[in-house]
Amino acid sequence: MKAIGIITDSHSSIDQKKAEELGIMVLPMPFSIGGKCYYEGVTLSREEFFQKLDSGEDITTSQPSPEEVMELWDRALKEYETVLYLPISSGLSGSCETAEILSREEAYENRVFVVDNGRVSTPMHRAVLDALELIEEGYTAAQIKEILEKNKQDMVIYIAVETLEHLKRGGRITPAAAALGTVLNVKPVLKLDVGNLDVFKKCRGFAKAKKTMIEAIKHDIETRFYEAWAKGEVTIMAAASTTEEELKAWVKEIEEAFPGMPVLSDYLSMGVSCHIGYGGLGIGCACRPKRMERE
Repeated sequence: MKAIGIITDSHSSIDQKKAEELGIMVLPMPFSIGGKCYYEGVTLSREEFFQKLDSGEDITTSQPSPEEVMELWDRALKEYETVLYLPISSGLSGSCETAEILSREEAYENRVFVVDNGRVSTPMHRAVLDALELIEEGYTAAQIKEILEKNKQDMVIYIAVETLEHLKRGGRITPAAAALGTVLNVKPVLKLDVGNLDVFKKCRGFAKAKKTMIEAIKHDIETRFYEAWAKGEVTIMAAASTTEEELKAWVKEIEEAFPGMPVLSDYLSMGVSCHIGYGGLGIGCACRPKRMERE
């Protein structure tokens, strides 16, 4: 039996194929569309998702059931002595708190370690990669949970929104503000910091929004994350709810702005895309977790 397994959920932007390559498990998130339940990347593709979203269908995200979570944990525990479970941030969903409660049950106590480090989408993907590195370095599951959660503050992501319609539907802006913003070509930039998604700045036009995000990341690297950046321990992240071609163009733009720095890129998870719609672009950075001393 192997020592430590990793499970995340599809809010990490890691699909089932990539999960198999990494040697991890991914719990697909459920969506309710027109009263029917779909599972991200399993019974619902990105193309189908955006078709339904753009057609105005009523789409709501929901938590996985406790039974679905425990079933995956049980499968993993047949193969691994302990399991690290990295779900979406508790600041964005109640599924993390539910998992914490489940992990205290006798069958999972000291065997399943739930990591709440404020992540979603590509930062969550980065955390999974960090966990894999820590396993290779010989840390225990309990130690990795502690290391990743202490790394919570060392990440930020900005997302530019092409349309205001989905922010209006989600109640983040009023219908009047959405209508006025559309007329004035306002493109909000959202900021994800320690698990909370808020409006960072409103820009006139998408080109301005992209420039604002790149400048914000440069500022964060030069201030908050300077020490890690000086050591070469910062990863730049890119994400998009767009086509593959548009994502590649965005990554190229980021690489030109940050020459020589590694860029981890993903499609934004459907859970995030549901709230921002098609055409969103994101950029962020995350620091390598600080290691703890071991005896």
